[in-house]
Amino acid sequence: MPEVIALGEALVEVMRPGKGIPLDRPSVFLGPYPSGAPAIFADAVARLGMSSGFIGCVGADPFGRCLTDRLQADGVDASRVEVVTDAATGVAFVGYDEEGGRQFVFHIAGAAAGRLGPEHVDAGYIQGARWLHITGSSLAVSERMRDACYKAVEFATQAGLMISFDPNLRAELMDPDDVRRLVEPVLTHASIVLPSGAEARLLAGEESDDAACWALLERGVQIVALKRGAAGSAIFARGERIEVPGFQVSEVDPTGAGDCYAAGLAVALLQGLDVVQAARFANAVGALAVTQQGPMEGAPMQEDVARLLST
Repeated sequence: MPEVIALGEALVEVMRPGKGIPLDRPSVFLGPYPSGAPAIFADAVARLGMSSGFIGCVGADPFGRCLTDRLQADGVDASRVEVVTDAATGVAFVGYDEEGGRQFVFHIAGAAAGRLGPEHVDAGYIQGARWLHITGSSLAVSERMRDACYKAVEFATQAGLMISFDPNLRAELMDPDDVRRLVEPVLTHASIVLPSGAEARLLAGEESDDAACWALLERGVQIVALKRGAAGSAIFARGERIEVPGFQVSEVDPTGAGDCYAAGLAVALLQGLDVVQAARFANAVGALAVTQQGPMEGAPMQEDVARLLST
């Protein structure tokens, strides 16, 4: 049984080869690259040497095989990935502006990914693990996927698993009250929350990043890991705020960095590192993730992380 489980959307990404090529103009693409926030997380955990499992749906097509082949090759338990025959595998098209910002066109909810539902979540499978990871993007895909995540959280809570939650929501497209209502059944039981500053402020209804993170701790969250990109992360835990600096690397593709950071934090904490050591480990994992084109391609091995940590 895997020690770490994630569930949600699995898709492939097809992206422009460089900056300044908008998606509304004919041009070339690179890909497909395996993707989907919870799938990236599960893959990164496995590459870091810890057993992981992924629950999701893909189509009976080459893109679906691209996903399952990658997960299995990296050691992820993909036995709970259902191959559906009446829907195509999800796809995200990605373009980059001159500053490195990203533009997405998603085909997920109506694709195979959106078929994930509560019936795919088995109590024994969840409760045999030590850690469950949920992403806000999965809560927003469809009602069925949202209910699957809520069910997994219920099973995990009953068994005393650590539950990590990465908000990862396009909050600018939703009413703040709707976002809070969407995440409440997960946030109530989350042990670790990994927001950006904007996400923390939205979830807590506060005007500053720090006030928002303290407010999340007051709700019962054990650790808030505030993701700060190249600057690293700030850890809020046990009444302390600790700055953990990032690592200087050459960025190629930022997609998936936050998911890899979350994976690094989970692995490090499960291996017994203290929260500051774990955050430094996670910063290194997130930094290495941006050095390759493709959301999973930069997910490092333990030896890659050790090499960066030693510099």
